[in-house]
Amino acid sequence: MKPNTTPAVFTSKREPESIPVGEGLTPRREEDLQQDHAAPAGDDSHSGQMPRRLVSLDAFRGLSILGMLLVNNIALDTATPKHLTHAPWNQGVRFADLVFPWFLLIVGVAIPYAVASHHRKGLPTWRYDLKVLSRTASLLLLGCLIDSSLARRPFFDLGVLQLIGLAYLVGALLCELPPARRIVLAGVFLVAHWAVIRFLPVPGSGSGIFTENLNVILHLNQVYLAPLHLKGLISVVPTSALVLIGTVIGDLFRSESFSSIKKVGFLIAGGLGLLLIGWLWNLDLPFNKAVWTASYILFAAGWGSLVLGLFYLLIDVCGWRAWAFPLVVFGMNAILAYVLPILVKIHIMQEWRWKMADGSRFDLGTALMHFWFTHAGRYWGGWCYTLFYILCWWLVLWQLHRKGIFLRV
Repeated sequence: MKPNTTPAVFTSKREPESIPVGEGLTPRREEDLQQDHAAPAGDDSHSGQMPRRLVSLDAFRGLSILGMLLVNNIALDTATPKHLTHAPWNQGVRFADLVFPWFLLIVGVAIPYAVASHHRKGLPTWRYDLKVLSRTASLLLLGCLIDSSLARRPFFDLGVLQLIGLAYLVGALLCELPPARRIVLAGVFLVAHWAVIRFLPVPGSGSGIFTENLNVILHLNQVYLAPLHLKGLISVVPTSALVLIGTVIGDLFRSESFSSIKKVGFLIAGGLGLLLIGWLWNLDLPFNKAVWTASYILFAAGWGSLVLGLFYLLIDVCGWRAWAFPLVVFGMNAILAYVLPILVKIHIMQEWRWKMADGSRFDLGTALMHFWFTHAGRYWGGWCYTLFYILCWWLVLWQLHRKGIFLRV
């Protein structure tokens, strides 16, 4: 059964807005593409010239996509570096645990640009709300397409894209609140989520229990939400807080009141502050990606702010852009870079059969791994398989980038 997804629209010979999944999913006029996601750069913002494109956001989004591809396709088994695996329950944060929250942070950073574009066009508020709902529905449907492909049958669940879509929905609808109120609201979301974990009792076991096999979030998911195919819905609360933090960063980039260097300073100071608060909160409720604890959200946001600040300094302020181009290729076609490799892996690499020299048959993915293991050994062959797979997708996206083709949903 073919899922009823929103038609994909390809645009050519123009650059897309500097935005992540969930924003800028519809065709825009040429002048909008030039303006919507450019960031004022110091005194340039007062010069009357078109502000420069925020390439650092493309590069940071590309880093997140690259991280997802690397973590999802590593072929080293027990030799996998620990930072390319998710941390065990309540045992810290690794690089693999950062790429998804960074992506959510990027979603938030982009939202203020879309709001400003809407106001500049003089469109009514209901048009903005309708566009937000449409984009959310597109992400939900794409997520269901992936989940249905995994299940080999029509299936509705709350996976990665669905969570991004719902968190985006909350952040986009609340973005016009003043930044201070958004920060307060993000704090309320995180405190409420923390309080549920710490004080809401698990029937028959008491409150404050937070183990992998017994905690109140697990109980609510299994008893109330899983039967409705809404397991993970509670995670929308802390992830929405992360998106709201991103919207405040987006406002900082758009502001003409601060020079570029001051913006870098704010990003670094804010990142360090978030890291500190997250670390202190971790002493009470540990970092935990599976449950999206408040400490984990703030810690990931802190690192994201630091990396984005560094990218902004190097790429947009200093103008050192050449090194970031491989990341930009991933970042400017983020939807395609995430969805297509998953669908190809499910429907081609795991389903197509390849006849080996000895007459045995393996799925295409296993056959490719066997090829690399045979020619380069188990360890280096595993790296060759993973890096070759990522390189193939980069080349596909580079060709689309070279031709000015970018996927919109």
